[in-house]
Amino acid sequence: MSNTVKTEDMLIGALLRVPAQAIHRRIINELNAAGFEELRVPHMAVLQFPGPDGVRPGMLAERAGMSKQAMNQLLGSLEALGYLARSDVPGERRARIVRLTKRGRAAYAKIHEILHEIEREWVAELGPRDFARLKELLFRIWESPLTR
Repeated sequence: MSNTVKTEDMLIGALLRVPAQAIHRRIINELNAAGFEELRVPHMAVLQFPGPDGVRPGMLAERAGMSKQAMNQLLGSLEALGYLARSDVPGERRARIVRLTKRGRAAYAKIHEILHEIEREWVAELGPRDFARLKELLFRIWESPLTR
C-alpha cells in the first residue's frame, strides 16, 4: 500500500490550509526569536492582514471567522501583553476601536519582513513566473464571490 498522494487526490482546503498554517508557525517562531516571545499562533487571528489598527473588535471577529467573545479574549491577551489598546469611539456609545501600541506596530512590521522573506523563498522554489501566477490566481479568488 502506497502513501503517495497525487495532485488530483488533494482537495483545495488542504492545499490552502497546510501552507497557511506553516506560514503562521514560521511567523510566530521568528517573532519569538526577534523578542516578541509571548506571541502565539492564535494571535495571528488579530495580527493578520490588513491588521487590527483602527478596527472594531466585531469586524476583527468577522475577518477571523470567530465569535466576538473569542476575539475579545485574544484582544484582552494582546492588550495585557502591551501590543494593543482598546478605546472608545468618540461620539458613539458603546463602540470600541483597536489601536496598535508602539510594540504592536513593531511586531506588525516584523511580520511584513518575515512575509517578504517567505515570498522570496517561494519565488526561488517555484520560479518567478509560477509564483506570480499563483499570487494572481489567489488574488482572483480573494476578489471573487467565492470568498464571501
